[in-house]
Amino acid sequence: MTDPTALVTGATSGLGLAFARRLAADGLDLVLVARDVARLDRVAAELRTAYGRRVEVLPADLTDREQLRRVADRVGDRARPVDLLVNNAGFGLGRRFTDGALTDEERMVDLLIRAVLVLSHAAAAPMRDRGRGAILNVSSVSGFVVMGSYSAAKAWVTSFSEGLANELGPHGVQVTAVCPGFVHTEFHQRAGLRMSQMPRFGWLDADDVVDAALADVRRRRVVSVPSARYKTVVAVSRLAPRRLVRRVSGAISRSRTRG
Repeated sequence: MTDPTALVTGATSGLGLAFARRLAADGLDLVLVARDVARLDRVAAELRTAYGRRVEVLPADLTDREQLRRVADRVGDRARPVDLLVNNAGFGLGRRFTDGALTDEERMVDLLIRAVLVLSHAAAAPMRDRGRGAILNVSSVSGFVVMGSYSAAKAWVTSFSEGLANELGPHGVQVTAVCPGFVHTEFHQRAGLRMSQMPRFGWLDADDVVDAALADVRRRRVVSVPSARYKTVVAVSRLAPRRLVRRVSGAISRSRTRG
């Protein structure tokens, strides 16, 4: 009997790398998906050496439909089952919606929404038929507030995960959306966001987010919000008048974006 296998997208940096390391340490074999072949190979070598796991690399740009299809084929391969799918790959845009190129917005939607949709679909039926498995979608606290197209995409991820959990839960398959706040990764730098004014207490550690997310998968929680402070943010955003949520979200968004 083979060891369980996890497939992680965006696996060479940030939360994706933290997930890959933790899962390897926990005894899972891995399929790592990212665009950068050199970084994929380095991470795979690190994990094989440190943890003695089987690590498969699958280079792909998930905004490209043909490359996404290849990854979906691997996810849905019943002869080589994926026991845990971690939909982590993503990026943000550090500018207002009206100031950027539509093509950039479309790429973000392809990655944050379409890739999650396609890969979850590929995983769902095989997991359902086996009566076990888990899909972990990396969403965001921003999905509960109002911060442009990224926020809207993450709101979709959380809602989609909740609906899929209803469908697959009775068949023994867990679906969880993890919704972190600000995490110390390369994400904000790559997006060109100004984060110097963010207070220290607002930041989360990537390993802590991964621990919380995987613990909530084991507890069969559908929405995972790491840390008490961000649980409070989510609770307030759900209860507060939407006009107030829009006003506060807009002020925070303006302080972080360029343009």
